[in-house]
Amino acid sequence: MEYLDFELPIKELEDQLDKCQIIGQESDVDVSNTCKQIEKKLEETKKNIYKNLTAWQRVQMSRHPNRPYTLEHIASLTNGTFLELFGDRGVRDDKAMVGGLGQIDGQSFMIIGQQKGVNTKMRQLRNFGMANPEGYRKALRLMRMAEKFNIPVLTLVDTPGAYPGLEAEERGQGEAIARNIFEMMRLKVPIVTVIIGEGASGGALGIGVGDRVYMMENTWYSVISPESCSSILWRSWEYKEKAAEALKLTAKDMKEQKLIDGIIPEPLGGAHRDKETAFRYVKEYVMKAFNELKDLSTTDLVAQRMDKYCNMGEFKE
Repeated sequence: MEYLDFELPIKELEDQLDKCQIIGQESDVDVSNTCKQIEKKLEETKKNIYKNLTAWQRVQMSRHPNRPYTLEHIASLTNGTFLELFGDRGVRDDKAMVGGLGQIDGQSFMIIGQQKGVNTKMRQLRNFGMANPEGYRKALRLMRMAEKFNIPVLTLVDTPGAYPGLEAEERGQGEAIARNIFEMMRLKVPIVTVIIGEGASGGALGIGVGDRVYMMENTWYSVISPESCSSILWRSWEYKEKAAEALKLTAKDMKEQKLIDGIIPEPLGGAHRDKETAFRYVKEYVMKAFNELKDLSTTDLVAQRMDKYCNMGEFKE
């Protein structure tokens, strides 16, 4: 298990607990009381740290290398029934964007999301979760297929942003994302969106329009990353923590601003410390949302979605 900077006190106590247990196993000394004291202190330390995370620490949690990515969520949600579909029927198959059909508790879903990759080789293959225009066009193709067969759509967002390369711009990156937003607004099937990691900029918005939008507890959703914001405003990455606070990018901030519909809780210490519990929470929220939406007529569904996004934000004339 890898530890972030602010988790080092937890690591020290866990190391002490391991040593205490080893001593108890390898000698006749009774160390049970000592181990219990360390366990109690460890639990208190975890609660104190994770209850008071800053915005920047939440960003760090969302990027934890052991955090479950899209394909892990899909495998758990669908229990092995997922059938991946490929290609945008125009350029190529974008490995940063995955999608296909799967069943969750017997209900078919078209599931789409960004995949970052679990090691260096896979991250290169997946382009670190940064989709090209063909990735967004593949997503749109799958959403239209879902609409044709009246299958609800589930999108899992985890991206540092859409790929900003020259070739992506040449193939119409901005248009592809804008087209997805436009088409998702009027899609005639229920759409449930879950931010499972990073939700950055248009890369997230390209599959982020939904009737219900949820964020996992230790994720972020913003027009720009804290590092990029810091480099623009202060011409240095050193102010990334200050930028994270100013951007109001945490799940709590998004809920207060009425930009999302709910926050999915995570196990103490983050989704990476107890993946199965995290997967169970996500499934509960997805199925709850679907049950709320499944009986709406297509007219009401689209109208409510339109109203939801039209009512976002505040202005004063």
